[in-house]
Amino acid sequence: MQVAMSAATHSSRPLSVRVSREKECADNSMVEPMSPTGRVMEELGVCIVVVIGLGTPVNLPVFRAGIETELLTRFPRFRSIQVMDDSTSNGKPRWVQTPVNLDDHIVVPRLDPEAVASDPEKAVEDYVASLSLLPMDRRRPLWEFHFLDFPSSEAASTVVLRLHHSIGDGTSITTLLMAASRSTADPERVPAMPPPPKRTGAIYQRQPRPTLSSGDYLALLAWFWSYVVLAWHTLVDVTMIVATILFLSDPRTLFTRADGHQSRSRKRFVHRTLSFDDVKLIKTAMNCTINDVLAGVTSAALSQYYFKKSGDTNTKRICLRSLVLVDARPVSTRQTYVTRVETGNRLSSLICPFNIALQDDPLEYVQEAKKFMHRKKSSLEVLFTRVVGEFLVKNFGVKKAGAFIFRRFVERTTIIFSNALGPVEHMVLCGHPVAFMAPSIYGPPQALTVHYHNYGSDIKVVLAVDDAQFPDCHQLLDGFAEAIRIIKNAAALKTLTTSI
Repeated sequence: MQVAMSAATHSSRPLSVRVSREKECADNSMVEPMSPTGRVMEELGVCIVVVIGLGTPVNLPVFRAGIETELLTRFPRFRSIQVMDDSTSNGKPRWVQTPVNLDDHIVVPRLDPEAVASDPEKAVEDYVASLSLLPMDRRRPLWEFHFLDFPSSEAASTVVLRLHHSIGDGTSITTLLMAASRSTADPERVPAMPPPPKRTGAIYQRQPRPTLSSGDYLALLAWFWSYVVLAWHTLVDVTMIVATILFLSDPRTLFTRADGHQSRSRKRFVHRTLSFDDVKLIKTAMNCTINDVLAGVTSAALSQYYFKKSGDTNTKRICLRSLVLVDARPVSTRQTYVTRVETGNRLSSLICPFNIALQDDPLEYVQEAKKFMHRKKSSLEVLFTRVVGEFLVKNFGVKKAGAFIFRRFVERTTIIFSNALGPVEHMVLCGHPVAFMAPSIYGPPQALTVHYHNYGSDIKVVLAVDDAQFPDCHQLLDGFAEAIRIIKNAAALKTLTTSI
């Protein structure tokens, strides 16, 4: 096998390689095709950034040994490079395992001591933001750990994991970190995951058909009608997807990318810790899901920021849309997935509406989100997006189909929204207790990306914003804490009133 590469520059494309059919058949573990979603992420240059706060100063030899014994052995993609298979006329990118020099993937930067001493939080933010403009060296596996060994308000030190999204999606990466960790309460086991929801199938799964012998014809009619509604909603959603690809775009607001998506901008990653118990309180009071609550909090926070920032006294609704990332893995495998880590991207997406509006009742934000999310559960949009997207990439190529369509989605919607599950208890990673985890991404042409990630009794809201467009991003972040506070108070009052 011969690999063509430049020693002087870091190529932004996969390396060129000729893989013989005999070699591929002899050792399938060494050569693995890249998934359609991974190829789209490769084409768009999307990367994952996970900011990990540690409870102790960094012991670099101990952490390094943990990376070598846990992460490298558990995740083959951490030992693989992207190559272009030139053995056929339509060469496709593949994963080829390669020897790993761990020192190439460990970065200990030298920062200005005065800047660190005066504002350690800003020093961490500035450094992580600088990574969004630095290319990754494709001559080696596309991941790296950056160690910032100084205390901040939330942690004794900080580790930043940066890796290419083609390696895996957020669920696979965070789960990999959990699989390589141990529970703080019991070092003999991995951290516990949240219990699975009541449903065990896909979000669009219908109830089983009632038996005719039961004589309950109303139940049978309701079952039949649920499929009629499913078909209608799917038709509407597919029509909206096609319209978005062709012409339909959100109205321009201060959340819209200012430069029209023409160039890659520097991203700043900011995060805030919220109480997961507050989220659960709202969930119980509103009889909804965690995702409903978080979508409502996001709508409330963006609405407050918009009217305060723009000075607009017109309080009519501004209808925008978010691209919601959906994990396509079965929900029943959460805990087993920690012990049997799978590779790759298993993502789908939904286009969900959200309104910029000033509500008299804060609970209306959650109620509207609940209505939108419930409506999406009665549609095959998430299945259509994934199946059709993979079909187009496989048959028409990533540039002509996959990346083009995904770019249209993100350019013509306003924000990217996701909620990733984390452990319900604290953990120790590579010999270091973890104080918090704040995952996010950069690469998509969006000015604003909103991620949520729960860890123990807390939940992090993580914003990835265009640095130049949102110089007051901390004010935007404050809005999320304020939104959940006022919604929680309204939910507590509703619960109290109901119980009297």
